This record gives sequence, C-alpha cells and structure tokens, in this order.
Amino acid sequence: MKKKLCIISFFFFLFVGAQESSYYNFSLLRQNDNINVLAEDSSIYETLKSVDIAKDITLSFGGGYRFQAEGFINQQFDSGDEQNELWYLNRILLHSHLKVDDTFELFAELNSSTEITKSNPSPVDVDKLSVNQLFARYRFSKKWNALLGRQNMRLGSGRLIDIREGPNVRLSFDMLQLQYEKEDLSITGFMAVPVQVQDNVFDNDYLRFRESVSSIYVTKRWNENTSTDIYSFYKREDQKTWNVGTADDERLSIGVRHFGTWKRFIYDNEFIYQLGKFGDLNIKAWTASFNIRHPVNLFKKRFFLGTKTELISGDKDQNDGSLNTFDGLYPRGAYFGRVAAFGPSNLFDIHPYLNAQLGKWSVELDYVAFWRFSVEDGIYGPPLSLDYPDTNDESFIGHQIGTVAGYSLNNNIALEVETNLIFPGGFLSESGLEDTLFHAVLTAEFKF
Repeated sequence: MKKKLCIISFFFFLFVGAQESSYYNFSLLRQNDNINVLAEDSSIYETLKSVDIAKDITLSFGGGYRFQAEGFINQQFDSGDEQNELWYLNRILLHSHLKVDDTFELFAELNSSTEITKSNPSPVDVDKLSVNQLFARYRFSKKWNALLGRQNMRLGSGRLIDIREGPNVRLSFDMLQLQYEKEDLSITGFMAVPVQVQDNVFDNDYLRFRESVSSIYVTKRWNENTSTDIYSFYKREDQKTWNVGTADDERLSIGVRHFGTWKRFIYDNEFIYQLGKFGDLNIKAWTASFNIRHPVNLFKKRFFLGTKTELISGDKDQNDGSLNTFDGLYPRGAYFGRVAAFGPSNLFDIHPYLNAQLGKWSVELDYVAFWRFSVEDGIYGPPLSLDYPDTNDESFIGHQIGTVAGYSLNNNIALEVETNLIFPGGFLSESGLEDTLFHAVLTAEFKF
C-alpha cells in the first residue's frame, strides 16, 4: 500500500505543475486523448509523456487513479436485514500508446481494481491485475482502418454498448473491427466477445463464446446541428435468465437514434426493436427514449433544464409463446445514477433534471419516477439480473431523488459527490420491501 501511495504522489507532483503550459485533453477512452505538447519550454511531465522515437514514430504514456467511498442504508429496501454498509474502491489504469505516422497504432492498458471492507464484492468490484485494453489498428487509407484485440467501447448514447464507467471494473471486448470514416459518415462493423472478469492476477477468461455480439453501426451527420445513428446488433447468450425462466437467448436489435439541436433545444431520441428466440419463445421487445433540454437563466447563471423518459418493454404474458422483455445488452452500470438500483428492462420512467457548469463546479439535481412497463414481469438490476421477481400486480416502483456536485481543479484532478434517495412504491412495498434506500458516493480522480 505504501509503494502504491508513493507512485501516486510522484505522478501527482509531476503533472500538477505542468497543467498551465500544456495543450491536451483526456478522454474517457484514453486511446482518444488529444495530446499536443509544446515543443519548447516543456516540463518534465510533458517530456516523459510523449517521446519521439524516430521520424513519425511517437510513444506516449498515461493513466489515472480513482478512489471511491460508497455507502448504502437499506440497500435492498429492508431495514430488517444487515444492509447498511460503507466500502472503498480503488482503480489504477496505466497505458502506453505507440503511433507510427497515421498508419499504425498499438495501444496497451493495464487495470488494477480493488475494494476494501465490502462484505460481498460483485464481479465488477475487483480485478486485481488485468489487461484492460490491448489492440492494434492499421489504417489502409484515410477512410478505412481495421482493429484487432481487446478494447473498451461506447457506441452512440451508450444505451446498448458502453464502457461501464460507473462500476470499478470496466467492460472489455476481444474483437475484430473494420471501420470506414469520412467527414459526414462513419460505418463500424465488428464481431466481439465480452471478457469474463475474475478477481485475481491475469486470470480473466477470454474468447468464451457462450456470449458474443456483432454489429453494424452507421452514423450520418446531416449538418452541424443534426445527426442520425442507424444500427443493428446480434447477440447470443447461453442460459440467460428472465422472469419466464432460463434458456439460450439469441436476439437481433435494430435501432435508430436522432440527435442534435433545434433552435435552443438539445435533443437525443432513440428507438430500438428486438426480435429473435429465447428457448422456444419468440422475442418481440422494444424501447423508446426521449431526452430534451433547454438552457435557462437562474441566479444570473446558465443552467440546463431537461427531461428524459424511457419506455422499455416487459413480458406481457408468460403463456403466449412470446418474450417481450427488452435486453439492454451491455449498458452503462449507472443507468439511473450510480445508485444503480434498476436496469433497462420492463420500465417506464419520467426523469426531469437540472444541471449546470459553474466555472470549475458542476451541479445536477434530478428526480425519477419508475413504473413497471408490464405487471406480468419483474424488475431487473443493471447487469440485467432478475433482482425483484413478479410477486404482485402493483405497477409503481418508487421515487428517486438524486444530487451530484463536482469540482475540477484542472484537467488532471476532479472530485465528485453523489447522493440518492429512493422511496419505495406499491410494487416494492407489496413485496415486503418498504424502507427508504439511501446511497452516497465520493469520487476522487486524477489522470496523467
């Protein structure tokens, strides 16, 4: 532990003084970092961060450390059980990025995710040491490139494929990808297998074809204000469990997303239809999502007032020969805040929110009301596990009130506090889960 703190302190003092003289932006996916280090008067940090090996060959380094203190009261809406707990999560990511002209790149990233004092760690809490990303990309021309290896992905809004940044361990895929890009059009095709996380050193399962996904994803930019995504995903998963039972799940998801700005409104709307087979059942599922926000002036500051709503289908009848439960595939773990109480299946929600960027501060206040879309189906968690089976005919799940306050000292250092309260509605209360849930998480992160 002392050695880890010494390494972190070294990088902290190395880069904190370099911030003002550098032109670089860190991305969520670090292979997309925009680094343009000054050629003259560079600091020690800048000199080490990007090294010119030869003409048109550079090697850059980076990483980050994230600490989270997270706690729940009545985590499963029941004060009678021991559900009050506080734990600590640590994550270190270190990467190197080799670029040869604009033709070839090799990216490697190690992950170390650990927890302290959590009584029942989940698979996304602990991965002591693993290869998070390792891929090579070759560009045949300015428009065509191919990628082979392991990477994190976020496609579109992250509704179906996301990096899973909320939990401690990110989601990785072993994959083959082909991509076409020009100014107003992007087409991505891939075949991928999700990495199955284990909790020790370099022991993650790979190329376990009990679960796989392939996709064609097209983004068309119509003008500077309007874009459209059109895509299809084919996912196969052995022994998937829904409210109707457990069987092999094979489904095709076809979706369209339209997003951009109109006058002063910012919108992001999406519709997805799913079909396929779940055992002997025919899959017929869908979701529609609407998100619109508008700037408003409050206290002489610019805020954004918005509302989201999702309609996410659930199973209508266990005996009709069809499965209507929507599969969110690989969504972000914190779909409705980091409290992560409910996942994107069998839900209808109304979600107004207010947020703002006030200098180095960011603030957000939101409210969500949840209903079951179908009273014949249960409620699922973020990993799409059946957390609350169908036990009654009540529809309303509960109210959620959330707050987020963040502070960015500079590009490297950021702090954030999030709190959530969930008040159980009829469905949870009639299931014997009637106590208010409280959740809080403190996040401190620095990147270099």
